[in-house]
Amino acid sequence: MKQILQSLKTGVTKTAEVPCPAIQRGQILIRSSVTLVSAGTERMLVEFGKAGWIDKARQQPDKVRMVLDKIKTDGLMPTVEAVFNKLDQPLPLGYCNVGAVLDIGSGVTGFAIGERVVSNGKHAEAVCVPVNLCAKVPESVADEDAAFTVLGAIALQGIRLVNPTLGETVVVTGLGLIGLMTVQLLRAHGCRVLGLDFDPLKLALARQCGAETVDLGVGQDPLAAALVFSRGRGVDAVLITASTKSNEPVHQAAQMCRKRGRIVLVGVTGLELSRADFFEKELSFQVSCSYGPGRYDPNYEEKGQDYPVGFVRWTEQRNLEAVLDMMADGRIDVKPLISHRFEIDEAVQAYELVGGSAPSLGILLSYPSVSEKPDAILRNQTVNIGPARPSVGKATLGFIGSGNYATAVLIPAFKAAGVRLKTVASAGGVSAAHAGRKFGFEKTTTATEEVFADPEINAVVVATRHDSHALQVCHALEAGKPVFVEKPLALTLDELSQVEVAYASALTAGQMPLVMVGFNRRFAPQAVKVKSLLTALDAPKALVMMVNAGAIPSTHWTQDRAVGGGRIVGEACHFIDLLRYLAGSPIVDAQVVSLGNAKGLTGLGDTVTLTLRFADGSMGTVHYLANGHKSFPKERLEVFCSGRILQLDNFRKLKGFGWPGFAKMN
Repeated sequence: MKQILQSLKTGVTKTAEVPCPAIQRGQILIRSSVTLVSAGTERMLVEFGKAGWIDKARQQPDKVRMVLDKIKTDGLMPTVEAVFNKLDQPLPLGYCNVGAVLDIGSGVTGFAIGERVVSNGKHAEAVCVPVNLCAKVPESVADEDAAFTVLGAIALQGIRLVNPTLGETVVVTGLGLIGLMTVQLLRAHGCRVLGLDFDPLKLALARQCGAETVDLGVGQDPLAAALVFSRGRGVDAVLITASTKSNEPVHQAAQMCRKRGRIVLVGVTGLELSRADFFEKELSFQVSCSYGPGRYDPNYEEKGQDYPVGFVRWTEQRNLEAVLDMMADGRIDVKPLISHRFEIDEAVQAYELVGGSAPSLGILLSYPSVSEKPDAILRNQTVNIGPARPSVGKATLGFIGSGNYATAVLIPAFKAAGVRLKTVASAGGVSAAHAGRKFGFEKTTTATEEVFADPEINAVVVATRHDSHALQVCHALEAGKPVFVEKPLALTLDELSQVEVAYASALTAGQMPLVMVGFNRRFAPQAVKVKSLLTALDAPKALVMMVNAGAIPSTHWTQDRAVGGGRIVGEACHFIDLLRYLAGSPIVDAQVVSLGNAKGLTGLGDTVTLTLRFADGSMGTVHYLANGHKSFPKERLEVFCSGRILQLDNFRKLKGFGWPGFAKMN
């Protein structure tokens, strides 16, 4: 199937052939009919991609500081490689999608195959979208009209924050698509609306919707107009739907408002606020978050946990439904907002229009019908992207997972080893298709079972999210294929037992099963040197590992105990393995102390001290700390044994103290 992707490195927008996404629990698979290009948001992305490195840095000063901190701890070249790898990942564009339900994932209720739905799906022939980000399209609403629903929900959420009452005067600053829909929704609320913009065509559309207007392009005074419009009282509220780096829209809004007026920012502006503007009038200022409550909450969006309607009346999904109802009633008319129509094959032309100077407004993309591309073809989950290669004398690899670590470290390492890269798989398809073309795979797929079923593939790499590791390892063992799995091998003891059973079954069947877990610290050259130095000593060792891990938001997938297992299972396992390797003796006891919730801090168990006791009398301590600063080196190992000390900083510099014949490495 075809999907629109943009390179953040070069700004190039293209239509790529990718596999149809694999439907997951709680998702709906949708066959797209129409999508809307959100000119404001997508223009910013295109312009960012086309900007040079200096301009990119100027636009993201926070990211620049993070890069500088990483250089201090990890060095220049590793940091440059990490930045380039991040920018190399293609960005799927779009979030205003209309289509028909192709399939329904487990756990989904209230939707049926064949129903028309809107969603925040991408510009692609087929999309998988969580159920709470979808809404049914009423029969009387055309697909082209429904494509504006998500933008309408963004406008509606801003209005809900303003909380207008019948007859109030409201200014809308910026009359793009969201601004013009805001005008219509405010008029439906019974408000008097004053619209501000520089574009006479958009001002004319606002007047058609019932607003009075101010043409900033010819120098009309918005403050004077607002004073007259509000009968000398000052306006009740201002909704800013403009996109600009200037602070003027917020300053202007404050000057327009009456005492205790309300200002809501829906768009993007400068935010250097003047205290005097807000203090004297006791103004309220709020930033609206996308299409409503639930946005960026993984429990709502990814897990489908709806908010009780009695406590949260309007959510993302219910805002979508409200906009569709108003379209069905004829109180929102978006047909005048459509300026251009393109087919998906013409998407590059559409984005040239978005990034150019020619006037445009609502740009619609249409997709092939069922008669033009049957469902069976659209739902193809495997795409051939390179020529088949001989595998005589080589390992033929199937790769499951194509995220940052896989593409930055694992795939390049296996390619350098000379293996045959046959198939790369991912659930969404985009990352695998990009990795496949970049590194020379023959196929890309979203059907992971094809990796296990392919008789040519004789080794599997699992680099997915942690909750699928154990299951994928079991599948590989059942298929008789050696498997390299990223840490952790499993999240629970039950999952570990399943792997053990699969391994034992393979042995019973006469196979030679091989499972390797990606504990990589023990293979660092400095760690190997430490091991060789310690091997000559027949005495217990004291090993101290300090890990300045840094904080990760509680919403990150690694913090979800069911998906990532938490930081200790997900990452600290590296250092337990390292100490076990260096001690050269089994662990016989382990204790853990966690930084608690004292003084109002809500710890997630990320800051812990693990104490290990080994069978030979050695002891190890892992200080895994999430409460430090990123400018400090991330990892430090100290080993005390027989009156000698080894110190390893960030796996870059190894020093010996009191060690005959050894002083330092690197």
